[in-house]
Amino acid sequence: MTLAEAQRKVDEWIRTIGVRYFDELTNTVILMEEVGELARLMARLYGEQSFKRPEEAEAAPARLADEMADVLFVLICLANQTGIDLEEALQRNLEKKTRRDADRHAANPKLKK
Repeated sequence: MTLAEAQRKVDEWIRTIGVRYFDELTNTVILMEEVGELARLMARLYGEQSFKRPEEAEAAPARLADEMADVLFVLICLANQTGIDLEEALQRNLEKKTRRDADRHAANPKLKK
């Protein structure tokens, strides 16, 4: 699925099942909540925090994909609401990073193995 297709599918879902978009501020707060849920899971899977119960650890790998998808869904909602074409925006962003960082990371001694 392309980003454009994802934007269309999310818009269709919102209009048929979700009834309407939440306002932009509400969706921004929901995005932060979803990022927090993702961060909490990452801290337990890859960081130094532990899960409270063993069954949480067992379910974590599947939850990771779901939490990332939740973040993406709300981000797509915000893009749709604000008229952002995510494919175009990502392409421009990659071009900017390529120009800006062409030598930066290769020259960074901290990134050498």
